[in-house]
Amino acid sequence: MTTALIPRGAADLVARASDPEFAAWRRNIVRLGGCTNPIHLVGTATVFDTTTGAALLSYGSDVYGGRLLTACGNRRATVCPACSALYRADTYQLVRAGLVGGKNVTEAVSGHPRVFATLTAPGFGPVHTRREDEGRVRACRPRRSGECCPHGRPAGCRARHSADDPCLGEPLCPRCYDYAGAVLWHAYAGRLWHRFGLELRREVARCAGLSRTEFGEVARLSYAKVAEYQRRGLVHFHGVIRLDGPDGPDSAPPGWATVPLLADAVREVAGRVRLTAPGADVVGRRELRFGTQVDVRPVTSYGRSTGERPASAAAVAGYIAKYATKGAETAGAVDGRIYHARNMVTLPVRAHVLRMIGTCWWLGGLPEFESLGLRRWAHMLGYGGHFSSKSRRYSTTLTALRQARADHRAEQQRAAFGLADVPTITVGEWRYAGRGYSPEAALLAASVQEGDGRHGA
Repeated sequence: MTTALIPRGAADLVARASDPEFAAWRRNIVRLGGCTNPIHLVGTATVFDTTTGAALLSYGSDVYGGRLLTACGNRRATVCPACSALYRADTYQLVRAGLVGGKNVTEAVSGHPRVFATLTAPGFGPVHTRREDEGRVRACRPRRSGECCPHGRPAGCRARHSADDPCLGEPLCPRCYDYAGAVLWHAYAGRLWHRFGLELRREVARCAGLSRTEFGEVARLSYAKVAEYQRRGLVHFHGVIRLDGPDGPDSAPPGWATVPLLADAVREVAGRVRLTAPGADVVGRRELRFGTQVDVRPVTSYGRSTGERPASAAAVAGYIAKYATKGAETAGAVDGRIYHARNMVTLPVRAHVLRMIGTCWWLGGLPEFESLGLRRWAHMLGYGGHFSSKSRRYSTTLTALRQARADHRAEQQRAAFGLADVPTITVGEWRYAGRGYSPEAALLAASVQEGDGRHGA
């Protein structure tokens, strides 16, 4: 078979396998653990004895076939399944530690009042949905025959949609749907959650008959939350909310702190908290709030969950970790930033998502909404908040988990070099030299190694 008949990808692999540095390249690939978009680094590192200051070991990117490949660390499953799986595992451990203990969190935290709450977005117009009742699929939006919206479109839908029906989440009438309101709600969703947290502390204090100052002296509220995109293109928040003593999870909550008190406070505040969006002269007054559907249930330390929402600690941690690796692509959007309006014409998205992206672009160009950065977050349908976040004293941190993993690997490396009992420190200088597996990335790495300053970091 001639080389011309071999596909380019296979030819590249054959050429790589015959390369003298194939063994070093293979070690690089194995180290990545399946990362789909690795980062190329070139440079050197030296291991020093911290007691004597002597250099014990030096190595450079030439040991790895000319460049060191490191995992991209992206959290999104659509970008890198391998790195997102690690991020999901870390998030699971973080959330679970705040429910049953571990990772330097006392096990006594499992006895603290805690609930799993879901706060939804309000409605901005009727959309096609799948309704199930006792295992039977019901009509989407039954209305009297001939009933229409102001634009002449049917006001209802009698279809029984399947789970993969492409029209799910689409508005019954796009002209009736409040796209400006939906985008502004997204832009302020993070601030709305922040206001919810502040008001929740005040409500719990009021229920306990305490002032805010007195509440801070005897109790503390902690949380961990994640944002999930619905099919209609709007996020809702899933959060674990816990009531501790004044010093966080290591201190017992006061006697009046109970699960029913906390659950009632969450429902009350979720229906009460409000924000007012700017630009009333342009798009009308918008009072932003959470939706009327609020689900709050106690979290059990062990056992199985019942119903549609998880209730056990393990199920709640897994649920939050699952959505921490997802983004707007679950609603049919794109996972990359949009830089020009002309790019929207070729986006592979459904009509509803394209209208939300277009609304972000339109509002983002108006002076009244310039501070919201809507064009920057158009690919996220206007939502620029954190997907996964927690309060300061909820449990451990992702940084601590990653540092523990790095320390463990460093100990293994020292043991492999016979330096397990020697106090050491590693000093290195590494430069960015490309990314991915393509030949172009390899050539870029080689040019940097040869001293091409244009690619230095």
